[in-house]
Amino acid sequence: MNALHINGNDLTLEAVHEVASEPRRAVLLAPDARAAVNVARSVVDEIVAGNKLAYAITTGVGKLSDVRIAGEQIRELQVNLVRSHAVGVGEPLSVRDTRAMMLLRANSLAKGHSGVRALVIDTLCEMLNRGVTPVVPSQGSVGASGDLAPLAHLALALIGEGECFGENGAIVPSREVLQRAQIKPLVLEAKETISLINGTQAMLAVGALALLAAETLVDTADVLGGLCCDALKGTDTAFDERIHRARPHRGQIKTAANLRQMLEGSQIRESHRECGRVQDAYSLRCIPQVHGAVRDTLAHCRAVFETEANSAVDNPLVFITDAKNSEGDVISGGNFHGEPLAFALDFLAIALSALAGISERRIERLVNPALSEGLPAFLAPDAGLNSGFMMPQVVAAALVSENKVYAHPASVDSITTSGNKEDFVSMGMTAANKLKRIVDNTRNVLAIEAMAVAQALDFLAPLKSSKRGQAVHAAIRSVCATMDKDRVMYQDFARISQLIASGKLAEIVR
Repeated sequence: MNALHINGNDLTLEAVHEVASEPRRAVLLAPDARAAVNVARSVVDEIVAGNKLAYAITTGVGKLSDVRIAGEQIRELQVNLVRSHAVGVGEPLSVRDTRAMMLLRANSLAKGHSGVRALVIDTLCEMLNRGVTPVVPSQGSVGASGDLAPLAHLALALIGEGECFGENGAIVPSREVLQRAQIKPLVLEAKETISLINGTQAMLAVGALALLAAETLVDTADVLGGLCCDALKGTDTAFDERIHRARPHRGQIKTAANLRQMLEGSQIRESHRECGRVQDAYSLRCIPQVHGAVRDTLAHCRAVFETEANSAVDNPLVFITDAKNSEGDVISGGNFHGEPLAFALDFLAIALSALAGISERRIERLVNPALSEGLPAFLAPDAGLNSGFMMPQVVAAALVSENKVYAHPASVDSITTSGNKEDFVSMGMTAANKLKRIVDNTRNVLAIEAMAVAQALDFLAPLKSSKRGQAVHAAIRSVCATMDKDRVMYQDFARISQLIASGKLAEIVR
C-alpha cells in the first residue's frame, strides 16, 4: 500500500478513517512540506537567537503572555506547558479517535505555519506507523485555545511521559511503549509545545469519524425506509422524481431516487397498486424531505471538517516573507477557536436525532396493529402468547428521547477561562463527545427497524419485495433469524448494528 504523504493541504476524511482504523498505511511528511516546515522553523530560531519579543516563543502563554522567557528557560517552559496542561479527566478517547487526532495534528503542523521542527512531525508519524497510541482523556476541553487538555496528553507521550495503550488495551507508561517501538522521546524546543497543544484536532477527530459513520447511517436509513414503505403497503407516488425536481434540494433528490430503487419491481407494491389509498403518513411519505435534509446537513459538515483538517490552527502563526534569508512574520490570532466545528458538530447531532426519530415512527407503524396494514400485532406469531416487537419499539423510543437531550447544542454555551483572557469559548469538544453517543443510539434504532421490517416481510410471503429489498432481507437474515416465538433479542440488535456499521446495507443504494 502506498504511503500517505501529508502536506497540510489535501488530507481527506477517508484517509483519516483509514489511518485511524488500521496502522497499515505508512504516514510520512511530504518533501515539499518538509521544506516549508524547515523555513518556518528557521524564523523561530532567529527570534530565539536574537531574544526578540514573540508570543509563546519568548513569552509565557495566555494570561502570562507578558512574562519574558529566555535562554535555558525556553526548554523548561516547553515541558512545563505540557505537564501543566495535561489535566484531562473522564474516559479516554478510543484508539481510533486518538489516532485520527494524531494524524490531523501532524497534518496541520505540516502546513508550514507552526514553526516546529520537522522532527516533531516525523515523530508523530512514527507513532502512528508503529501503533503507539497515547491515552487521552475525553473531558477537559472548552474548545477555546483549541483542545488544550486532550492535545497536551498527546504531547505528554511525545516527550516520554504519561501513558499509552499497550497490548490488549492495557495502559502502560509511555516511555516503555516508545522504547519497545524504538522511538526516541522528543526534547521540545521553543514554540513546539504551544504548536502541539493549540488546536482543534480532538473535536475534529471525533467529529470526522462520526460524520463518516453518519454517512453510512443515512444511506442505511434510505434502504430501510424504502423497505418499510413496501412492508406497510405504502405508495411510491410521493417519490416521483417530478415532485423532487420541483424542490431541488440535493439530499431530497438523492433519497427519493434511492427509494424508487428500493421499490422497483416489488411484488408487494404491485399487489395493492389499485387499493385506492392516495397518500401515506409522513414517516413514509416525507422520507425524502427528512432524510434528504439530513444528507444536506452531512454535506455541509463534511465541507467544514475537510477545511479544518487542512488548516493551520495554532497560535501564533509563522508567515514567510523571505525564504532565502529566513525572514518572516509571526502573527498572533485566533485560528485555534473551535466555533466553526462546534456549530457543525451540533448541527450533525440535530440531524441524526431526526434520522433516528423518523425511524422510530416507522417501527411504531410496523408493530401497531392499528397502523400496520394487516400485519400481526407487534409482529408476533400468536400475539398475546408472544409479545414480539412490543419492547424493541420501547427501546427505540428511549434512544430517540435520549438523543433529544444530547442534541441540545453545546455551542450556545460559553464559560470564561484563563483569567478572563479566554472569555468566549466554543464548547466544541462537548459537542463532539455527545455526538458520539447520538451516532451509537441512531445506529441501534436503525438496527431495531431492520429486524422489525425483516420480520414484517416474512409475514407477507410468498409476495416478495424488489431485488434490492430481497438482498437487504437476506443480509439481515444472515445475522438474525426469523422470530417464530419470543426470544432474547439484544444480541440480534448488536449483530445487526455491526452489519449496519460495516456498510453492507448502505451498499444496496451506493
